[in-house]
Amino acid sequence: MFVVRDSEHVRAPLERCFQLATHLGLVSDVLKMEAQQGEGLRTAGLVKGGDRIHWYGRKWGLQHRHVSRIARFEPDFFQDVMEQGRFKRFEHDHHFTTVGEHTVMRDYVRFSMPFGVLGRLVGKYVVLPHIVRLLRMRLVLLKRIAESDDWRRYLAAS
Repeated sequence: MFVVRDSEHVRAPLERCFQLATHLGLVSDVLKMEAQQGEGLRTAGLVKGGDRIHWYGRKWGLQHRHVSRIARFEPDFFQDVMEQGRFKRFEHDHHFTTVGEHTVMRDYVRFSMPFGVLGRLVGKYVVLPHIVRLLRMRLVLLKRIAESDDWRRYLAAS
């Protein structure tokens, strides 16, 4: 099992940070994948508890499909869990805490790879560094948007 942890202090209210983190457009920008349409699937706006999202895109020259479900959803926490995809297991916890005038966003990703030893090697040397970069990019993007007036662009219409 691989575990990735990252956090960011943001000078913005918890509710704004939380809503931005659940915005599919922002997630799509970071992942470089698109939410696909289908019965019972969320494709735009803010995710809510129980939502299912079918992501589609290309990584490393291969087509990737990843179906996730928002398994837990609380005012300061949500969790997305892979239902279908290339991982053996994939869970992403998003925690939000108010500390003084800041919101601390903490992300925890746990994943494992199929295919035994070969999967663990690919996980360690290819997938893990990629997920570390994606998490960092996501947190930096969320911080930049939440601390500027750009947040209005995403949340005004949601």
